[in-house]
Amino acid sequence: MRKLSLDAVSREQLERAVAGSAGRSATTVYGGHERALRQTVVALKAGSTMDEHVSPGEGTVHVLRGRVRLLADGDSWEGRTGDLIAVPDGRHSLEALEDSAILLTVVKPREGA
Repeated sequence: MRKLSLDAVSREQLERAVAGSAGRSATTVYGGHERALRQTVVALKAGSTMDEHVSPGEGTVHVLRGRVRLLADGDSWEGRTGDLIAVPDGRHSLEALEDSAILLTVVKPREGA
């Protein structure tokens, strides 16, 4: 069994995002390419974005700190610390309205399922 502090990880990633030229930083805290479930702490400096993309499976964004906006097909959802946003199917992007850290959870469909 493995335990970690999402608060500590989000703080560390946010420090890296703010200091780095890309304005973002991320680390996978559970799962990965070899598993269906993947959880990644993503930190974004205010004004930074995760460009439009399609999720490899069902997903959620749990706002660990800050404020973000998820955009898809002309709709948008704002999330603040503690909020959980379901990631819509299709192309979407995420914008940091202030320095923010999220826990991105994605479940990839199993092959043959």
